[in-house]
Amino acid sequence: MKQVLVIAERRGAVLDEGVFELLTAARALAGGGGRVAAAVLGHGIGGLAAELARGFDRVFAFDDERLAEPDGDGDAQALLPLLARGGFDAVLLAHGNLGIDLAPGLSVRAGMPLLADCLELHWAGQSLAGTRAVYGGKVHARVVAAAGGTGAMATVRGGAFAPAGPGTVAGEVVAAALPAEFAPRRRPLRTLRPEAGEVDITQSERLVAVGRGIEDEDGLQLVRGLAAALGADLCASRPVVDKGWLPRSCQVGTSGVTVRPKLYVAVGISGSFQHMGGIKGSPFVVAINKDRAAPIFGVADVGIVGDLSEVVPALEAAIEEQKG
Repeated sequence: MKQVLVIAERRGAVLDEGVFELLTAARALAGGGGRVAAAVLGHGIGGLAAELARGFDRVFAFDDERLAEPDGDGDAQALLPLLARGGFDAVLLAHGNLGIDLAPGLSVRAGMPLLADCLELHWAGQSLAGTRAVYGGKVHARVVAAAGGTGAMATVRGGAFAPAGPGTVAGEVVAAALPAEFAPRRRPLRTLRPEAGEVDITQSERLVAVGRGIEDEDGLQLVRGLAAALGADLCASRPVVDKGWLPRSCQVGTSGVTVRPKLYVAVGISGSFQHMGGIKGSPFVVAINKDRAAPIFGVADVGIVGDLSEVVPALEAAIEEQKG
């Protein structure tokens, strides 16, 4: 039986939704008869612990005012005794701000090899193995943690796993104490919040994506209208982001973010494996491209061959007409 621990990330008083993606990964790794646990750190987190207990078998709640602000160094100090005595075969974190800050130092202190930014996880014998993108997403590398008796740690890219549904587990909540020598060495000065209007596309159900085929920013404005008509969020392939037309947070692909929409409209996107590798969950794909040989048509449910300057306004008008 495998024992897997998920370190939950929170945004203020709310759990990051990525923790339920990690729950899916943890359940798969634990297998039948295995157990999955979660650790959550903060101040006044009783409600968060209870929420986690509906999906995890056990929840370790580190509730202390000194943990009010997430801090990789202080959180590592708090978690180290749990990892030392817990006997976990795998420890999972989201590959986000906290995971990037926390995982490297914690893995060294705990003596656990770290697999970073994984798109997939499985067991290779008794060792944790995963798949990660390297060389800017041009190559998918299979990596295996060194064998040992301390387990292994992994950070997981957002969207790589489908989030677990509503839990029915009546998990146990354990009040976890900080070690007596706990002494944070860093003091947070301020927290920078995303600007109003920024969208987390990993949570979007409808996306309209733009690629190098739009040619200029005028094409981008056309596509914005289509996205508004569909009630969709805008995203892009790497060339559009490299030109500075959209922020890096909008980039979909193995070198960007992973998304799981229900509808994906690709405008001027060729459909390279680097881009398509960031799309999970079998969405309904609509492709618009003037190149009838573009690879995107091989995976599209609906393909439209034509110039976007003609197709996109016509499609937007038809949608608005249907909406009445």
